[in-house]
Amino acid sequence: MSGRALPRRAFLGLTGGAGLLLAAGLAGPRLLGTGAQGTGELLRSALPLPEPFRVPLPVPRVISPHRTDDADHYAITQRESTAEILPGVRTPIWGYDGTFPGPTVESRRDRTAVVHHRNELPVPTVVHLHGGRTPADSDGYPTELVLPVTGWDAGHGGHGTHDARARISNGSRDYVFPLRQRAATLWYHDHRMDFTGPAVYRGLAGFHLVRDDEEDALGLPSGDRELPLMIVDRAFDEHGAFAYPSLDRTLRTVPGVEDAYVEGVFGDVILVNGAPWPVHEVAAVRHRLRVLNASNARRYDLALDPPPPGGGGFVQIGSDQGLLDAPRSHDHLPVAPAERYDVVVDFGRYPVGAEVTLVNRLGSGTTARVMKFVVARSAPDDSRVPAKLATITPPSRSQATTTREFSFRGGRVHGRAGWVIGGEPFAPDRMSATPRLGDVEVWRFIADVHHPVHLHLVGFHVLSRGGGPPGPFDGGIKDTVDLSPGEAVEVVMRFDGYRGRYVFHCHNAEHEDMAMMANFEVV
Repeated sequence: MSGRALPRRAFLGLTGGAGLLLAAGLAGPRLLGTGAQGTGELLRSALPLPEPFRVPLPVPRVISPHRTDDADHYAITQRESTAEILPGVRTPIWGYDGTFPGPTVESRRDRTAVVHHRNELPVPTVVHLHGGRTPADSDGYPTELVLPVTGWDAGHGGHGTHDARARISNGSRDYVFPLRQRAATLWYHDHRMDFTGPAVYRGLAGFHLVRDDEEDALGLPSGDRELPLMIVDRAFDEHGAFAYPSLDRTLRTVPGVEDAYVEGVFGDVILVNGAPWPVHEVAAVRHRLRVLNASNARRYDLALDPPPPGGGGFVQIGSDQGLLDAPRSHDHLPVAPAERYDVVVDFGRYPVGAEVTLVNRLGSGTTARVMKFVVARSAPDDSRVPAKLATITPPSRSQATTTREFSFRGGRVHGRAGWVIGGEPFAPDRMSATPRLGDVEVWRFIADVHHPVHLHLVGFHVLSRGGGPPGPFDGGIKDTVDLSPGEAVEVVMRFDGYRGRYVFHCHNAEHEDMAMMANFEVV
């Protein structure tokens, strides 16, 4: 949140939210701070941490389909494994195909991908393609569990009641993604009700990139000059395992985290593609960086140090849901959990031999640096960033048939501190909106503290922020929008995808697990 004065209504909303948080047993005064790294509490590692910029940047492998007919068929196994994340230390993980991040799936627009997920983990899982325009039965509704292949003898505990509509799968499930959508940086992750935070923290996340002819024709950097960057924060216990303050470390019955961390979990180690503060050699040419904040709660404000001569080091070409209409130059990138930025950085603006650090302006100590690029050599560059990228025609406010308002605030959830939408904790049988297929609606979100709000199924456009116009980072089609304390944001979207039941929620994973989620059903 900028240093400008809050409108009176926003200030009253903020102080009211703080009162609710205090009543719920959450910490109070620091939540009113501005320019914060998010809403959460730092968890410190219990073993010595490595020096930064010693580990090369890994690039997740791209998985190939095992069969191609009228669709591309993939197979992924969710299983326990170990990984050398900190040098010389083995960390137990839960991984898609046993890796962290999981393998990258690359698809073409309008070509169906069928991903067969087999669950060899000790707990149920759910797969959500974040940003996917997906039919309801493959969207990863949080109670539609894939039970372990070894069986499941413990009832699904948690905040949710029994969901009579949920389709439960034994051992495996085919997720069908028609991908009738523009080229974009999507990602897939676990979405099991009440346990998303710890499952993703243990490693259940990966990229799914959608490509199309429109994007291919632009001449953007490609090949090894296109880098997916999954940025997360983690803490490690004394044995090198991921430290996470679950109430139930088995993730079988009792959801949530220890009271000190109900605001969110911050780690003190920054990982990019699963490596701590990595380093990557680049040629002095343009590179395309697909930036994803896959952290549970931490926000970043990324910048290049030193900045290139003349500034504007990041040329944004895309948002959550694909290309912008035209490129936008930025000196920094504020990235909330689950947000994506597609940017081009021209390392040709630096001399060969330069070392360029990607810094986090919201961090301090070990969290102030993310990774380093070393400009190692000259090379020819035939890439470009055209002045016109795509044609985007967003729906307008005047087309909206309905305007809805939702408050995101701290509250009591089943006798404990938690998080609620519109004063209500999540329940599978409570419907907060029933938009009609094809209708345009305006939704207004109001926050007490930092909340990155994510809608399944639909992309949206930001109409207003804090009562004024959209901010400089609100461009393009979004599926996640960052709300600062006391702020209201309006978005407009057309529900033209599929009928069925979907969710929207805060993507601070601890808030989501502690009931900050609600249903909508397209009818």
